[in-house]
Order: sequence, then structure tokens, then C-alpha cells
Amino acid sequence: MSRNRSLPRARDARDHAGVGARKRLSQNFLADASTARLLVRASGVGGEDLVLEIGPGSGMLTRQLADAAGRVLAYEIDPHYAALLRKRYAGDARVRCFQADFRAVTAPREPFAVVANIPFAGTTDIVRWCLAARHLTSATLLTQREFARKHSGDYGRWSKLAITHWPATEFTLGPRVDRRCFRPVPRVDSAVLHLRNRTRPLLAPGALRAYRRVVELGFSGVGGSLAASLATEFPSRRVRAACRAAGVPVDEPVGTVDPARWIALYRALS
Repeated sequence: MSRNRSLPRARDARDHAGVGARKRLSQNFLADASTARLLVRASGVGGEDLVLEIGPGSGMLTRQLADAAGRVLAYEIDPHYAALLRKRYAGDARVRCFQADFRAVTAPREPFAVVANIPFAGTTDIVRWCLAARHLTSATLLTQREFARKHSGDYGRWSKLAITHWPATEFTLGPRVDRRCFRPVPRVDSAVLHLRNRTRPLLAPGALRAYRRVVELGFSGVGGSLAASLATEFPSRRVRAACRAAGVPVDEPVGTVDPARWIALYRALS
């Protein structure tokens, strides 16, 4: 009798540990196959492509990627799910699974895409990893909807991250995904955020570093407007002329200046 009573306690301990790990790692696993298929379709990956997946969990998205892509490298930080996926795909040459924190992974030295339902707590770090990867072609990321809207200009405002990288990488908002498609169910809905590296950047390679210095200055928050921040290093007359040429009112806040006007402003200042 005592032995039977001990079994539920053991299961409860394992379940409790699993819940704790999910909270610690910010894990909300995709539990809807149609959403996984939507994400793969939105990515546009095909049979010749190398795809990296971040945080596959129990493998709902991995199954869809295995059928769509040429090769899949899946990186899971949770040892339980990493072992599960390695066992499931042990005889499948299309999929390789690793236990690793994706942020510490070295990017492939060949063209590749990222397709993933990423942990909310690591979203910014993962996006920065993608932006820094030299051979990335695209990233199709399921993120908190607020994050996807913020970095794609959907609020009518633009983030410093998006503006900084816009000449080389386009940020666009994809479909909304209901929070009930995840387990455990998060408090907010998700959305697809696309990052697509341009085959021809909007600025010459040698100009990108100078452009990013101007963006850094513009977002410094000095003076209450983009023009005022720029005037701390550029002559005021030159800033006003550049703003006129780019269609940027001198009192416009930095966050509402869209990427096209940023690039025009940089060109006028240069």
C-alpha cells in the first residue's frame, strides 16, 4: 500500500520539475499543427535549404520542417526534450538535434534560414544573433505579438533595432497566432516576425557603418527630436537642410521616422 502511494508523489515531483523548467526557460510549446504548417509556408524554405530551429521542444514544428527543408539543425536547451528529439530522429539524416543555448551557437558558414517558435525571454538576443549572422538569408520567428509589431513599424513607430539594420535587412509583420495554440497557454497572443536579408543592401557596404553611427546619434534622445539630436554633432543648418530633403519635420520625434526617410536623411547629411 505504501509503495502505491509513493508513485503519485514521484509523478507529481517530475511534473512539478517540468513546469519549473518551462517557466525558467520561458517555454510555451507550439501545440497546433496548422500553425506549424503556416510558419513553414511563411518562411518559404524548400528542399535545398539548410534551416536552423530554435527551441523545438516536443518537435511540433520540427516535423513540418523535416518534410519541407533539405536539412534541419534543431537546438534545444532543455536536456529532456533534446534527448527526446535525438532519439526520435536518430535514423533520419534530414534532422540533427543538439542540446545547446542557441545564443552561443556558431552560425553556419553557408546560406541558411532560421524558422522557430522562440522563447519569449530570449527574443531580443535571438534576433540580434540572426542579424549578426553573415550567411543568414531569412528568419521567420514566432514571437510575442507586441514584439513583432514594435519592430515592424505596426504601431506607427520604429525601433532603433529595425532602423539600424534596415538597409541590409527588412523587418515585416506576419500573421497573428492565438495564444491558445501553445502549451502552457501564455498571457498574450503571438505573431510572425520576418527578417529577410537583402541581396542588394540599400546602402553601399562602406556606408553601413557611417549610417549606423548616425542612427545611434539620432536615438540618443538629446533635445526631444531627431533633428535636435543630430545637431549635437552636425551643423544646425546642415541638419535642417537634410531634414527638408528627407521630409522630416525638425520637431518630429525619432520613433516616428520611417526607414525610407532615415536613409534619405543619411544620404542628405553625407
